[in-house]
Amino acid sequence: MSPPRPLLRLAALSLALALPAPTWAEEAPPSVREREAALLVGSVLGATPMLEDLRSLVDEVGGRATGSEANQRSVSWALERFRAAGVTARAEPFPMPALWLERAATASVKGQDVSFAPRVAAMPFSTATPKGGLTAPMLDAGRGADADFKRLGTKARGAYLLVETDELKDVDGLFREYDEAATIESRAFAAGVAGVVYMGSRPGNQLYRHSVSVGPRNTRPMLVMERDGAKRALRLLRSGKTLNLTAVLDLRTGGPYESRNVIGEIRGTTHPDEVVVLGAHLDSWDLGGGALDNGANVAMLLDLARQMQRLGLKPARTVRFALWNGEEQGMYGSAGYARTHAAELDRHTLALSVDIGCGRITGFYTNGRPALVPLVDKALRPVAGLGPFTQVDVPVVGTDNFDFMIHGVANLIANQEPATYGPNYHARSDEFEQCDARTLRANAAVVGALAWGFATMEEKLPRQSRAEVEALVRDTDLGQQMKSFNVWEEWTAGTRGHPLEGKPAPALR
Repeated sequence: MSPPRPLLRLAALSLALALPAPTWAEEAPPSVREREAALLVGSVLGATPMLEDLRSLVDEVGGRATGSEANQRSVSWALERFRAAGVTARAEPFPMPALWLERAATASVKGQDVSFAPRVAAMPFSTATPKGGLTAPMLDAGRGADADFKRLGTKARGAYLLVETDELKDVDGLFREYDEAATIESRAFAAGVAGVVYMGSRPGNQLYRHSVSVGPRNTRPMLVMERDGAKRALRLLRSGKTLNLTAVLDLRTGGPYESRNVIGEIRGTTHPDEVVVLGAHLDSWDLGGGALDNGANVAMLLDLARQMQRLGLKPARTVRFALWNGEEQGMYGSAGYARTHAAELDRHTLALSVDIGCGRITGFYTNGRPALVPLVDKALRPVAGLGPFTQVDVPVVGTDNFDFMIHGVANLIANQEPATYGPNYHARSDEFEQCDARTLRANAAVVGALAWGFATMEEKLPRQSRAEVEALVRDTDLGQQMKSFNVWEEWTAGTRGHPLEGKPAPALR
């Protein structure tokens, strides 16, 4: 739900005039830093190029999968906008483990007196098929539960398994989808299947992409089939029909290569060696324009940097505006940053990720660092009128806070109302119209207040040791999340996050 227009008008007016927020009424007058926060917040609530930046990124650059020409253009696009605003910016290289891009994907389903061609999308890190396609029996795998695989038995070997899904409605369903897919694929690979075909979970027959749970190690064709086509196939199978599926997947694949993050920077004054990182990933999948995921928040961070520079605001700590690449394939850009800047991580006081679309920010995940909660509350005082805000202290895997978390750096993820995020996630429908302009500006105000608070407050949390991070893994479901996102083995081997005791940090490849 978007903030009501009168509330935004009131907030913009009061903050632009640097008047104290309501929560200051019975306290001392606002400090210089609080007035600076109010100036920044008032500025981003006003008329700025943020929405035009989003339109340009989505419509002119378009979907920008890491490794694609469009993604390379997006790096130049972001550098140009930082520099035009007078903000120092650079492109930082990092290694990607494998190239994967879809050129074309088609499928046909045939059986006795039955033939149709549902639309399909290849899942990232699916293998290609021969030019003529790969044909195999298609079987009803139910929900992919253990009982379904026991029912199929040896018939699963060499077959495509069609997996039924629920329609995706919200972020909770999205995380459940990821978790279930990892378990389903583990069973399927052990059964020796030819490939896995997921019934599309998006309404309106939207196609979308999810990475295969094992990432570049995958050795099978993996597909998402439009929902109505998959339902038709399931009805036929359940009526007793025998079906074959032919998938034709034309992919551009390759070995390790180099991609680049874009880092804008406003240097601190009194503590320039201490760093606050504000992050949003620049890459997207390529079926849609990538507005919700994550162009909107890229445009937001660009605008915050622009307004901070325009107003001449000088943070005490250095603020880095990090536009990550390689997030969709496995958060590789932020992982690369953590390795490149390993010697500086003790002086990173906060890393923020904004990556849940355009819905209203309702608070922040503090990721197993309860001492962050009062600091976040303090930083958000200048935007109390855009709340209420509730902080949730649970660890979350799935975006670019992750490598900071397992390196022990205090980290946050913006928690947002679902709005249009779930049904359009990674889908063809992820376009400019999915974002509400007023909500996006309100979110910029919230992130601006948070950023300025952490860049200027005296308090800071120390970096956690590997032992402290291991305790978080032990005491929460963090380990299971890491397994679902294919990062568990890197953590346990010490090649991602804090290195194992007695072993140096891994070098960049």
